[in-house]
Amino acid sequence: MARIVVAGAGAAGASVAYHLAELGADEIVLCDRGSVAGGATAKAMGGVRQQTDVGLAELEERAELQRSLGVPVVATAAPAGVRSDDMAGAVVCWQDGVADPPAVTRELVRRAAAGGVEVREGEDATKLAADVFVIAAGPWSAQVGEQLGLGLPIRPLCRQLLETEPVAGLPPDLPMTIEAETGFHFRRRGHRLVLAMSDPKPRWGFEEVVEESLFDDRLERLAHRFPAATGTRIDRAWAGLYDMTPDAHPILGRVGERIYAACGFSGHGFMQSPAVGRAVAEEILELEPTFDLSPYRLDRFERGAIFPEQLVL
Repeated sequence: MARIVVAGAGAAGASVAYHLAELGADEIVLCDRGSVAGGATAKAMGGVRQQTDVGLAELEERAELQRSLGVPVVATAAPAGVRSDDMAGAVVCWQDGVADPPAVTRELVRRAAAGGVEVREGEDATKLAADVFVIAAGPWSAQVGEQLGLGLPIRPLCRQLLETEPVAGLPPDLPMTIEAETGFHFRRRGHRLVLAMSDPKPRWGFEEVVEESLFDDRLERLAHRFPAATGTRIDRAWAGLYDMTPDAHPILGRVGERIYAACGFSGHGFMQSPAVGRAVAEEILELEPTFDLSPYRLDRFERGAIFPEQLVL
């Protein structure tokens, strides 16, 4: 069978490699120029959501669609402790959640390796002999594509996350909370809160720098929406990179002769990686598809068939 090289051992690449092995491919190399889960995946928020972030009327319309698809989303009063007097409404899906992106990715890689996948760290995947090549290098995917003679419209965007010191009395069922109008969001991590929001001015490029001048604003927003956190301080912060496309949706599937993509997730890579890994693996192995990848083809940009994401968290 063909030798398949997957470039990038983050959540997406690990999922592709794992599903390739699960579906019967027998010569797979998962390669990363750094380490497993050491790039964008290491910096991710870890949200796993079945719903999107839109205005109230759209929330109601989308909730009906989600219910018809079996997603148990309901209109709700604000969860305990979340300020709601300035909100028109909210929806929640109690089957949404959070996870640890590096830990999940490392476990996927462990299982992939147990299934016969060769894992290489600290190597350039483009230097390896391959019959089939998969670009899953996150913010570095455009550079990998360029080495293969492909133009991928992906740019790195720096984003940062802040983690508070312990906050007393956090409700055990506090969900990841998103302000649809502003994009400000936070979630519980143990006795702490992790919070994030788009920067006032996008920071394009590969430089991963924490902008401390934004801390006070984020803490004020947190105290407004979750008063129990009033007076808390930032304990640590980190910056990472999104792999942005022009419409903030990923590029998936075949992009060239024996070349496939699983990149351009624009901040949703960890959340989408299980399904993406399965879908791309099925296409590589020419199996009956579980998912329709047509909206995510590279040529949509040439065809003008884009559908911009309305809110990138």
